[in-house]
Amino acid sequence: MALELGTAAPDFTLPSTSDKKISLSKDLKGKALILFFYPKDFTRGCTAEACEFRDQFAEFRDLDIPVFGISRDDIPTHEKFKKAYKLPFDLLSDESGKVCKAYDALIPLVKMPKRVTYLLDSEHNIAGIYEGLFENKSHVDAMLRKVKK
Repeated sequence: MALELGTAAPDFTLPSTSDKKISLSKDLKGKALILFFYPKDFTRGCTAEACEFRDQFAEFRDLDIPVFGISRDDIPTHEKFKKAYKLPFDLLSDESGKVCKAYDALIPLVKMPKRVTYLLDSEHNIAGIYEGLFENKSHVDAMLRKVKK
């Protein structure tokens, strides 16, 4: 079960593919944004989801809404994934799984991130949620509908 609408998003600081750590409360203060949690780089469903965010990225950019992908993969793997699929957004590495757990995006027994996407408003409250392991492209459509309201 994902976090609830209207609740405060847990703060985090994670390494990114932009060679710096990204902090929700510091680097993204006052910004609405998309966080999509996914199981693993280079798997079919995750690749389809990341590429769908890539293909629709201009719409989020035009609305000034940054997009970040989060999984437990390390930065070198993220960098290869980003380069292979020409992803125009940062991927964040949550190797410990602590951020995934805080966002209720971790499958308990296998400790693998599940596929859940959050829209955070400019005050970093949960403004939209889409959860579904096999509906990878639907995450992007759901977020676009939500941000265009």
